[in-house]
Amino acid sequence: MSRLPSGSEASLEPLRYALRRGADKEASRLAEDARAQSDAILSTARAEADEIRKTAEQQGREAARTEASGRSARIRRQARRTVLAQQEALRAELIQQVQQQAQELRSDPRYPRLLRILTERADSILGPMASVTESYKGGVTATAGSRHLDFSLPALAAQALENRAGEVHRLWDAE
Repeated sequence: MSRLPSGSEASLEPLRYALRRGADKEASRLAEDARAQSDAILSTARAEADEIRKTAEQQGREAARTEASGRSARIRRQARRTVLAQQEALRAELIQQVQQQAQELRSDPRYPRLLRILTERADSILGPMASVTESYKGGVTATAGSRHLDFSLPALAAQALENRAGEVHRLWDAE
């Protein structure tokens, strides 16, 4: 693997920008899809809860209050379980899509430049004596003594997801 001459960091900025812009667009699209699905789930759960409440009110005040209270709690729990299950399914799908897209970077013509950037980054963190090797998963790993860096594509994708976890979590809080 060849290394870039020092000072070439600026020439890689368009590549970084293009990769970042593509990732941001895809993340925005996925976030919008997740938001729409979350809204639909919440709407269905609320409609079910409203229907149950109306039925309970027709059965008499006191009996209906007791029944509605218990039933409402069960429905809320069930609706919450449904929402959580859907959120987890969407989160798993997002993880799978991000990991798949990270692996697809290996066939991108800009991949060699990415390897050089990752190698330079590893050298800047661990020093020029670091042992940097291309990972079989894509990307690079580096070691220097007892220190180890994992810049493999799956690790970078996982880190990107972790960095965006707050955004994903906010999707579930939106009403």
